This record gives sequence, structure tokens and C-alpha cells, in this order.
Amino acid sequence: SKVFYGSSGYKAPLSKSLLLVPSALSLLLALLLPHCQKLFVYDLHAVKNDFQIWRLICGRIICLDLKDTFCSSLLIYNFRIFERRYGSRKFASFLLGSWVLSALFDFLLVEAMQYFFGITAASNLPSGFLAPVFALFVPFYCSIPRVQVAQILGPLSITNKTLIYILGLQLFTSGSYIWIVAISGLMSGLCYNSKMFQVHQVLCIPSWMAKFFSWTLEPIFSSSEPTSEARIGMGATLDIQRQQRMELLDRQLMFSQFAQGRRQRQQQGGMINWNRLFPPLRQRQNVNYQGGRQSEPAAPPPLEVSEEQVARLMEMGFSRGDALEALRASNNDLNVATNFLLQH
Repeated sequence: SKVFYGSSGYKAPLSKSLLLVPSALSLLLALLLPHCQKLFVYDLHAVKNDFQIWRLICGRIICLDLKDTFCSSLLIYNFRIFERRYGSRKFASFLLGSWVLSALFDFLLVEAMQYFFGITAASNLPSGFLAPVFALFVPFYCSIPRVQVAQILGPLSITNKTLIYILGLQLFTSGSYIWIVAISGLMSGLCYNSKMFQVHQVLCIPSWMAKFFSWTLEPIFSSSEPTSEARIGMGATLDIQRQQRMELLDRQLMFSQFAQGRRQRQQQGGMINWNRLFPPLRQRQNVNYQGGRQSEPAAPPPLEVSEEQVARLMEMGFSRGDALEALRASNNDLNVATNFLLQH
């Protein structure tokens, strides 16, 4: 069936609309209509005592703090990978479910703080579409593989996910009580991602609404698919996007290469010409050619691999057989093995 804002979600029109529309409204309120900001204050005290239920909607869509607007916009832009992977309708359903559930968790946390610690935070919660942004950290942590980019200070390393976590930490520390919204978002993300209480079936975008927005808003916020993608920032997620588009073909190609490698190992007594599977390794061996002479032949890759490295690759979603073959081919280099499995 056709999904919300398009059939594949690759163009990410929903992410683009969430990036542009709330940001434009935040700037409009801050610069031209400051007297209207009071209508978008997220005040649970007014909701509870004065029955201003509309604040649950208006107060949780537009950020009144421009710093929160900037950070949340950057995070939504990077989280567009989920719309591309799962489709716009499923992505929109996740945002809707986490947005609704987080309102309930906000009430519970505010009441718990008032009851146990005597802290009144109902009138001081930050406004904006923040809880679903924090909820997206749950699938980001669980389903996006961690690939090391650089090593610093011994055991510390920079990965493809470091910048996103830094942005999330910046947003988490931008206000006194934003941690309440953050915890509510993470809890709602856990509930929806784990399909607890079947909330994903109740809080979802109906098909008629998906068709309506696909017909009306997709031409506005969609753009053509890029012909080339630079490997910057979210490098691993770009590889995942390519893998999703050509999943069946890549899998067949990978297994045929592994089968060919096994046949060569049987014919050569356990040695495999892994350069046919790993072009970068062939480039490394070219260094051994100096003065027109070939240096000593490289030792065959070890047959024994680290079970810890195998487990890490399996946590990323790869099968044990693929992990073993990739680690043997890369001479137990986890980064090279991970990059090969992502690109093939």
C-alpha cells in the first residue's frame, strides 16, 4: 500500500516538512509576532486546572526557544534515515505514537516530582516538537551500526554516531526542565519501538490520510533522488540506504563471492585470493611492488577469528557466516570487515 508522503520514503518529504515548517513558524513568532507566543506555551498546569486541552497540541509543536529549534532541526534532518528505510507512513506513525505517549509520560513525571520532591514543573516545560525527536534516539541506538571514524585518547574513539549524540546532549541541557520531556520521549520511543501493548497498531496513520497527504503535500516537500551521495557525517546510514535499495541483488552477489572464495580455498589448500573480494586490500599489496620486483608473498589470513568481533558484527544485523568470512578476509580488522559488509 502507498505510504504516508510517498511510496518509498527515500525523498523524505515528512522530514523536510518537519524541518522547514516548525522552524519557519518559530522564527515568525520570535521576530514578528512575539505577542502570540503565549498561545504556544506548554503549560500542564493550565491544562489540568483550567482545562486548556488545546495547549497539549499548540504547546508541543512549535519551539519558542530558537536554540531548541536549531538543535531539533539538525536532529530531524539526520534522522531522516528512518523515513528512507521504513517508508514515510511508518515513520509518521512512530512520530505520532511517541508524540501522544510522551504527553502522558509528561503528566506522570510532573505529578511524581510534585508528590515526592515538592517541585512544581508543570508551567516550566519547554515548548516544541521535542519528545518525538528524543524518541528517535531509541531506534537510532538499536538499529544504526556503530562504525569507528577516528581514534582519540586511547580507548576513546569518534564514530559515525558521535555528532548526533552530541547534538542530543546539547538539546538535553538547553533548559532546566527539558530533561522531563527528554525522558518522556525516550520512554515513548521504547514503548513504540518494542511494540509494547500493541501501541503501534492503535497509534498509526490511517491509509486514507496517507493517500491524502501523499497527493497534496508530497509535490511540495519532495525532491529528486540524488545521483551521488557524499560520504560525510552519517556515512554508515548512507551505506544502509544503498543496501536497502539493492538488498536482494547485493545479497546474491555477496553469497556468490563467498561461495567462489570457498571453492578457491579448497583448491589452493586453504588459501583464498581475497583481493577479488576486497579491492582495498589489493591496493595495500601494491605497496610491496618496488623497483619492478615483487616482495615476499603476504601471509594468508588467519583462520581463527575473535568471537568478540564476530559478536559485534552480529549485533549490527549480519549473520555469523558473513561475519566470519569478512573477518578472515580482512585479517581480523573489524573496521575493514564492517565497511565491506555495509558496502556489499
